[in-house]
Amino acid sequence: MRPSDTPPAPGETHRVENTASELPDCNLYAGDAALVEAVAREGGGWGDAELRQFGGLIGRQDYRELGHLANRYPPELETHDRFGHRVDLVRYHPAYHELMRTALEHGLHSAPWTQPRAGAHVVRGAKAFMHAQVEAGHGCPITMSFAALPSLRTTPQIAAQWEPKLLAQAYDPRNVPAADKAAITLGMGMTEKQGGSDVRANSTVASALESGGPGSAYRLTGHKWFLSAPMCDAFLVLAQAPGGVSCFLVPRWTPEGAKNGLQVLRLKDKMGNRSNASSEVEFRDALGWMLGEEGRGVPTIIEMVSLTRFDCMGASAGLMRAGVAHALHHCRERAAFGRPLLEQPLMRNVLADLALEYEAAIAYSLRMARALDAKDSDAGEAQLARLATAVGKYWVCKRAPQHSYEVMECVGGSGVMENAIYPRLFRESVINPIWEGSGNVQCLDVLRAIGRSPDSLAAFVGELEAARGGDARYDAYLARLQPQLAALRGADGDSLQFGARRLVDALALAFQASLLLRHAPSPIGEAWCGARLAGDGAAQYGTLADDRAVDLLLERADPLQQSSAPARSEAA
Repeated sequence: MRPSDTPPAPGETHRVENTASELPDCNLYAGDAALVEAVAREGGGWGDAELRQFGGLIGRQDYRELGHLANRYPPELETHDRFGHRVDLVRYHPAYHELMRTALEHGLHSAPWTQPRAGAHVVRGAKAFMHAQVEAGHGCPITMSFAALPSLRTTPQIAAQWEPKLLAQAYDPRNVPAADKAAITLGMGMTEKQGGSDVRANSTVASALESGGPGSAYRLTGHKWFLSAPMCDAFLVLAQAPGGVSCFLVPRWTPEGAKNGLQVLRLKDKMGNRSNASSEVEFRDALGWMLGEEGRGVPTIIEMVSLTRFDCMGASAGLMRAGVAHALHHCRERAAFGRPLLEQPLMRNVLADLALEYEAAIAYSLRMARALDAKDSDAGEAQLARLATAVGKYWVCKRAPQHSYEVMECVGGSGVMENAIYPRLFRESVINPIWEGSGNVQCLDVLRAIGRSPDSLAAFVGELEAARGGDARYDAYLARLQPQLAALRGADGDSLQFGARRLVDALALAFQASLLLRHAPSPIGEAWCGARLAGDGAAQYGTLADDRAVDLLLERADPLQQSSAPARSEAA
């Protein structure tokens, strides 16, 4: 008998019944129809077996518990040891280290660089997005380590020293010099108190030890208002050199094995991303080496920022997926008004709409992964990645908080309890829209991309045109979008900025519609057009106009049902 079926013992007041249970072990890849199809479609079908193995590993209940523990016991800073020596040591719960070890050993920080091939970013992205469903905070140092390589390679002599250990598929959390490790991680420090996103207002000063220039040693003095994952072995840092804002690689330990002049003042007390230590630091004559050209710090580090924005978008999609999976399981087991919640028509509308949002988010994210795979050999894909990543980071990340909140509402009072996953999903969902550039910054970046490279807009519109004729509502939406695009020509800067959000909203909705109309089962693309393009349904969830796609959406979103289904072929 189940515990809930056991008669109450004498003295007990009631029987525990009509309650849901924890989501059982499931395969986070095989149980996700939209993800499996997107991986195959965007060129990652060769990694299907690898992804199934990874999805099974991290979908176990005992593994998912690591996410809870890493956030329940957040990192703690020790500035000095008990003898008075400055150590700047951050201590983490063992669960955090286990999450880091899994990510690094499975190449979430390195696979596209160590094994470049068509679909490498797709397969790596799928792994990273699944791991975010378990716990998102540890993804910060993983993402920064992954994204740092292009910036390192701007200066070959520096890359030659650091790249082999950065790409190693191993985890070494010891607080020792990088020279004593076989594997390292890299972080990033850009923003300061007085500037925030305006990094050209940075006041940290870099002084050359000798002649200066790319690869040369400098001493940095100043601060960073945000430096994430301070236990990384080195950091990409922006500072003012004589020629302007420049990029530097600043290690925690000097080559001689001494502690570098990087002092952690405190850890940020963040609303979300609790497992990840974000810090305020000061550089006191800290050693660093210039990456890229002097005065070209922003272009040097921008490739890293672009890749971290890609991961923010995919991680937000992952949070959506986790919310839908857990809410579906709850609503299957919990009954109200005489039948399970999953059979209630209004609840089915909400759950299906949440699943629809996820389908569009993961389709967008992995389409960008394919663009990353092809951008070095295909100019059109490079232009698409430049513009569409900014649009997608803005939109997918911004949709996640409302999505997570609706998931909590599906669960009811139990959905806001801290011993469940739902509050953590909500707190994490508000981080990605802000990190690596808030909504306004992304919209300004969209305008900048279009202004500097009209080909990026042409590539984007080409994706939209590919779905023309697929649905009359979509065609009408494109017609309404044309005047907004035409207004980009000749408008002054202030008027462009004032209307930027309306424009980027429209671009994102149209791009997702194009993907779903071309690639998803036809009822899903039609549902998107009806809910997001034809009315005001984009403002809230649970407003599907009809129920034609509901059964299909709920079936595809059910992790237990999909996990037990026969494996899809790569061709599918």
